[in-house]
Amino acid sequence: MAAGRRRVAVGLGVAGAALALLGGCLLLAGPVIVREQVVKNVRINPNSISFSMWKDIPVPFYMSVYFFEVLNPKEVLQGAKPALSQRGPYVYREFRYKTNITFHDNDTVSFLEYRQLFFQPHLSNGTEEEYIVVPNILMMGAAVMMEHLPNFLKLLLSGTLAGLKQEAFMNRTVGEIMWGYDDPLIDTINALVPGLIPFKGKFGLFLQMNNSNSGLFTVYTGMKNISKVHMVDSWNGLKKVNYWRSSECNMINGTSGEMWPPFMSPTSLEFYSPDACRSMTLVYEQSGKFEGVPTYRFVAPKTLFANGTDYPPNEGFCPCMQSGIQNISSCRLNAPMFISHPHFYNADPALVNAVEGLHPSKDQHALFLDVHPMTGIPMNCSIKLQLNLYIKKVSGIIQTGKIEPVVLPLLWFAESGSIEGSVLNQFYNNLVLIPTILDCLQYIFLGLSVPFIISAAVLMLKNQRTEKSPCHPTMQSKPPPSSETTPLLHDAGALSQDDAEA
Repeated sequence: MAAGRRRVAVGLGVAGAALALLGGCLLLAGPVIVREQVVKNVRINPNSISFSMWKDIPVPFYMSVYFFEVLNPKEVLQGAKPALSQRGPYVYREFRYKTNITFHDNDTVSFLEYRQLFFQPHLSNGTEEEYIVVPNILMMGAAVMMEHLPNFLKLLLSGTLAGLKQEAFMNRTVGEIMWGYDDPLIDTINALVPGLIPFKGKFGLFLQMNNSNSGLFTVYTGMKNISKVHMVDSWNGLKKVNYWRSSECNMINGTSGEMWPPFMSPTSLEFYSPDACRSMTLVYEQSGKFEGVPTYRFVAPKTLFANGTDYPPNEGFCPCMQSGIQNISSCRLNAPMFISHPHFYNADPALVNAVEGLHPSKDQHALFLDVHPMTGIPMNCSIKLQLNLYIKKVSGIIQTGKIEPVVLPLLWFAESGSIEGSVLNQFYNNLVLIPTILDCLQYIFLGLSVPFIISAAVLMLKNQRTEKSPCHPTMQSKPPPSSETTPLLHDAGALSQDDAEA
């Protein structure tokens, strides 16, 4: 009985110790294993899981474009406030792929990323053949650009514009505005003011976006230092750009905007945007989940497009106007173009009130990035920007009429995408499910070891008590109690018996 208890106790103790050891090993080694797997698979390496995702982005991206149609162009020419009506969305499926991938000895890789856009009629509210009344972007932009030139040049341009039947507003199709139209004004302006518009042929707002690349990026692979993976080393061979008036604003910071280094903290992230000609910083807003995958949400701070008065570090992006818009003329052929959030969200109310028809809303117009913090890979994103044209009456150019100075919204677009399908399943299984199982197992093993060890200790204690307890004696007749007088009586009895026999 005692030996059996001892064997059971030893067995329970060994099992409990084994479970505790296994749980402890997982507790210590589990995070190391997961970290090594993450590091191995997020580096820019042809053998990593994320390489194919980085090379040919499998996420279905869509670009939704909304135009602002001017409802009262004649009244605007007389000085009235522009009345706008939002048209769209006109939705395009966006494909991105990298070419000219070249690995270098200094832990970097160079590449060109191309974009292709295909119109999606079934997702759009309208067709590319629809006509929309918008400002004559070339003419109005050239007018503002020539404002300080000699009057005879402006009068000459005005006469030429009249001969070409150019007006302040034009009625063109969505396709023409997006992908370009032939305009004799281009050659005319170049003849009058050489270099003012340094391009030829068609003019379109997205002409340079389709089937084109965003410049030569050189980024770190993370093979030697995982904390630098995807960080930009140079863009078009430049360590910094020269568009702006301060060294800080010209810096190329962060990544190329597709992935970030793993093991992120809930603070901020940076990326360089060739479209905006600058680096941008987004700030942490909240933690959440996307299809079961933990994420950090990053959003644009109110200071992103603030002017130099409201936010001194942005002084280098000036000349500035109201907060909420950024002058990009220095990187857009000196045209009076501004970028902002859609509907002037987070901008000075004066910009919203200068026109009719804008309704800024966080839900509809704020940009966001939902990033898996362990890997730095975006799960869901929607990047939104608005393109604006500064127009006004320019003395000497009669086509500008009596237009009051205004930053006029032209269009806004949202580039949105999220991981789904087999890519999401592979990502979830390898980088979420397995680490979660390992994390749970370590606590399960540690938890099970406790009752095993306690049971073993209790059995051993009972066994020891049993061995130390005395055996119970059998019942026997007790001898008569002895006393000091008993021997004397005994002897006396013996003598009496002897005497009688005699």
